[in-house]
Amino acid sequence: MNKNEFIAKIAEDAALKKGDAEKFLDAFIATVKEVMVSGDKLQLVGFGTFEAKERSAKEGINPATGAKIQIPACKVPAFKPGKALKDEINK
Repeated sequence: MNKNEFIAKIAEDAALKKGDAEKFLDAFIATVKEVMVSGDKLQLVGFGTFEAKERSAKEGINPATGAKIQIPACKVPAFKPGKALKDEINK
C-alpha cells in the first residue's frame, strides 16, 4: 500500500474527505518526527512506540575496497510494536 492508497483508506474508514485525511496523515508524520527529534518517545497504547535510538560508533569494512572505515555514532528512528498489534498480526 502506498501513501495515496493509505490516505484513501483512512478517508473511507473515518468518513473524511481525502484532503482532510491527507492533512491528518501529514500532521501525524510531522508530529512523530518532531517527537523523535526532541528525544522523546511517542507511545500509542495497543499499537507501539516510536523513538530515536542511539547507535554507537563502530568500525566497518568498505565492501568495494576491503578498507577499514570508521562509522560515526548516530541516531536512528525505531518502532517497537505493542503487544496488541503483535497479537493481531499473529492471529
